Amino acid sequence: MTGPDRAVLFEQAVLPHLNAAYNLARWLTRNPDDAADVVQEAYLRALRYFDGFAGEDGKAWLLSIVRHTCFTWLRRNRPAELAPLPEEREDGGGHGIDPDDPETLTLAARDRALLNRLIAALPPEFREVVVLRELEELSYREIAAIAAIPVGTVMSRLARARARLRSDWRRLCQAETKHGA
Repeated sequence: MTGPDRAVLFEQAVLPHLNAAYNLARWLTRNPDDAADVVQEAYLRALRYFDGFAGEDGKAWLLSIVRHTCFTWLRRNRPAELAPLPEEREDGGGHGIDPDDPETLTLAARDRALLNRLIAALPPEFREVVVLRELEELSYREIAAIAAIPVGTVMSRLARARARLRSDWRRLCQAETKHGA
């Protein structure tokens, strides 16, 4: 493939997914500057290895590179965050929001901020499946391809992440109620 043709194909297949790439990197690194660096490195890798792209789903292909680049970056810069997942253990939303009610809007914004903090506190393996499924709206199969794990593992991690979010949400809401916040 010639240079100009290759550049056009790269732009068509990969560049439209820049926001999704940054979103995943931002959630995995939990830092906007680190995420920008990771995405830049991921795009350089994508360009370098674009000849290996078989023309399938450009978004999934790119996000798998971003994921790999993130975990490589985390291993190098924050190895403590990549501790193995513990064994599985037992441990409201934005519906009905009145856009004209300042109190409702304030409570909804507070809930979103709390949920974002809870997602950010998840282990990276849980955080990535939540972000890919709930924010990027990818299928289990696409997530499995990106993360290079079986679909069943995607489902398990997603279920465990959601259970942990519910548990943490309830715990924080009960603590607020108890302390009169």
